[in-house]
Amino acid sequence: MTQEYGAQHITILKGLEPVRKRPAMYIGGTDERGLHHLLWEIVDNAIDEALVGHATTMDVTLHEDGCSCTVQDNGRGIPVDIHPEEGRSALEIILTTLHAGGKFDRRSYQTSGGLHGVGSSVVNALSSELVVTVRREGKQWRQSFSRGAPTSTLQVIGEGVGTGTTVFFRPDETIFEDVHFDPERIAERLEMKSYLTDGLRIVFRDQKAGRRHEWKHEGGIADFLPRHVARGGDAPVHPEPLRFRAQDVVAGQVDVVLQWTESPAERVLSFANGIPTSEGGTHEQGFKDGLADAALAYLQAHDAIPRGVEVKRQDAREGVAAIVNVLVAEPQFQGQTKDKLNNPEVRSFVAAVARKEIEGWLHRHQSAGQAVALRVIQAARARAASRSAVQEVRRKKGSGTRLNLPGKLADCSSSDATQTELMIVEGDSAGGSAKQGRDRRTQAILPLRGKVLNVEQATDTKVSANRELADIVSALGCGMGKSFDVSRLRYGRVILLMDADSDGHHISTLLLTFFYRYLPGLIDDGRVFLAQPPLYRVDVGKDTYWALDDRDKERYVKTVLRKKPNAQISIQRFKGLGEMMPKTLFETTLDPTRRRLLRVTVAPEHRLTTEKTIGGLMGKDASVRFQFLTENAGRVDDLDV
Repeated sequence: MTQEYGAQHITILKGLEPVRKRPAMYIGGTDERGLHHLLWEIVDNAIDEALVGHATTMDVTLHEDGCSCTVQDNGRGIPVDIHPEEGRSALEIILTTLHAGGKFDRRSYQTSGGLHGVGSSVVNALSSELVVTVRREGKQWRQSFSRGAPTSTLQVIGEGVGTGTTVFFRPDETIFEDVHFDPERIAERLEMKSYLTDGLRIVFRDQKAGRRHEWKHEGGIADFLPRHVARGGDAPVHPEPLRFRAQDVVAGQVDVVLQWTESPAERVLSFANGIPTSEGGTHEQGFKDGLADAALAYLQAHDAIPRGVEVKRQDAREGVAAIVNVLVAEPQFQGQTKDKLNNPEVRSFVAAVARKEIEGWLHRHQSAGQAVALRVIQAARARAASRSAVQEVRRKKGSGTRLNLPGKLADCSSSDATQTELMIVEGDSAGGSAKQGRDRRTQAILPLRGKVLNVEQATDTKVSANRELADIVSALGCGMGKSFDVSRLRYGRVILLMDADSDGHHISTLLLTFFYRYLPGLIDDGRVFLAQPPLYRVDVGKDTYWALDDRDKERYVKTVLRKKPNAQISIQRFKGLGEMMPKTLFETTLDPTRRRLLRVTVAPEHRLTTEKTIGGLMGKDASVRFQFLTENAGRVDDLDV
């Protein structure tokens, strides 16, 4: 290794080279999320035209190959005139230059989802083919690109009626792990966009499936709340939701709709300039601040807090279902993926508006105000009772009282919940290997016998009486349903460890259904994981590779043969976890430094799809599953039965 280090060793990436060299910096990764982020960037550009009043329609087409998309709007159209300083068309500059666009001042866009000027150029850099057609000034203009570079000049291809922009792009298969788009994911995102942009007509065409969706909601987020957020089966505390809007010269605009429900959870969906902010931000925190201030002020004004009850801010927010959407002139997002809003001025603005509007509404609507007050007091009492129960359990544990744990649970020695994990394992055989191979200090093993109960088709009484599920709840210690209390959880992580075959996937699905219905707090807290045990062992000489599935195995074999055409490859398929030696199971699946885990989460924009999927595929109505199999049978190459 050379010790020299001078100017000649410095690499300068020009143009869009940085994007292709480090795509994760711009789109979050090259997985499915990153792939779809390309589409969201183009869609958000069309949405921005609607937000400033220049577009009324957006059409999105997923082409028959499933790997390319077209987005068309009737906005103003990307400028095509020559830039006075660059000597190139504005369209070419926007598509080939980072930090170039019309969103850095407030003359063209008062609010927008794009602020860094990198969206379109990043999509161009990561696409093997991109074609832009613009309708402006009575003409149609077109230019094509590939991997960030122009492949044609900007040309007039004919006369144009109206104005607008059409972008066709095909993601680069050398960049992404898989270039196939998910039509359900696209449809769900576009439907959400239609609620957030009042009056915008959005059409989505899935050419492969021959489906067409169209959305238009004049009521905006007021239509969104009852149909998507507050439909989880929990009754509302007051019949009519509260909606308010406000505007500020510096902080922008805020639009909020909310309703208290009987749910123990707090469900807030937040958006900034039409973009879902899954990690929240200053607008969401400002809303929570204002809501808590308003509820506590109302309780104090009416002397409604019973003696001996301590009401905290979290009690005021319990059960609230809300949508918070802000339009900000100069949004400060955390990262290019825009998952979190950071504008400090937005927090104080939204907090002040929320307190004023909510407190005034509670005073004006006496019956609703009283119902909300009772709901907040109920939450405070439940929290206090839960804390007392936790203290009692800790006291008994400290005095040497034995906890009522399942007999087949192989517990860990550490009592530090931040360091421990419970592995729920399929079968006694796999459980035996896991018990021998685990780290006994931090890893607990709970083997299950066969397939567990499908809770989607069972009554609460039957679920409570089920031995296998009762053992899981007993081992976790946090209760379930309405008695769930995450503070009593005995382990920091819950890991589902099943065979890497169809039966293992089925058991994982049954368990996930149970957690989703009866222990949703664990999923919301990000404590549930799926282990990724290998299905194949691939030996090439002295090197060993553990493949998760057939596609992983084939990808690795192709890579080896491309580098070493005459390589001797040995492949072993595991029948189950119990077939692995304890040492092998630890090295491939249990060792925290080498294993692969999938965290189970439900993003706010996917809650509707999750509800439909679990209710349809796991519910009693077999026609839903029949339809699913009929529509997707053609996509199956090899069925594992």
